[in-house]
Amino acid sequence: MPANRLAALLTMPDLAFIADGGALVREIEAYLATQPHTTRVPVPETCAYGQAPVTWDLGLTRPQPTALDRLRRRPPAPTPIDTATHLRLLSRYLTVHGWCQGRLWDEQGRRCLLGAQLAVLAAGYGTEATAMRARRFLMEQFTAQDPTVRSVDRWNDAEGRTPAQVHRALDIAAARAHG
Repeated sequence: MPANRLAALLTMPDLAFIADGGALVREIEAYLATQPHTTRVPVPETCAYGQAPVTWDLGLTRPQPTALDRLRRRPPAPTPIDTATHLRLLSRYLTVHGWCQGRLWDEQGRRCLLGAQLAVLAAGYGTEATAMRARRFLMEQFTAQDPTVRSVDRWNDAEGRTPAQVHRALDIAAARAHG
C-alpha cells in the first residue's frame, strides 16, 4: 500500500476498519507476479484434501509390544502421557482426521470429542484415567461458560458448534491442565 494512501486512511476520523482477506490475497498475488521467478521460494505441497500432511501424535513413541506381550497375545502397555498432552493429542487428531457431530465417527473417518478420545486411547497413548481427567477439565470449562451443559458430548453436538470452537476449548483445557 502506498505511504500516501496509508497516511490518508489513518487521518480519517472514526473510520471502522474491516478486514478483507480477499483484497489482501489479491495484493500479495499481484506483488508476487512482478517478482522474478528466481526469488520465489518453493513451498511444500499440501495433500489433495487441502491440509498439510501432519502426524497427529506429536512424534511420541508408539507403544511397542514386548516379548511377553506377544506370548500372551495382549496389547503393549500404553505410553504414559499427562492430561494436557492428551488434550493436545485430541486437537491434533481432530485436525488430521476431521470433526463431526451426532455420532462417534462417520463414514469419512471424522470423530467427535469422545470418538477422538477413544482413538487416542486405542493408539496406545494414556489410560482411561487420563481420558477421564481430560473430560473433567473440559466439563469445568463448559459449565463455567454455560451452567446448563450436562456433558462433553452434548456440548460437542450443540447446534451451531464449529470446529474452531472445539479446538479452542481443547487448547484452553490443555493450558489449564498444564498449569
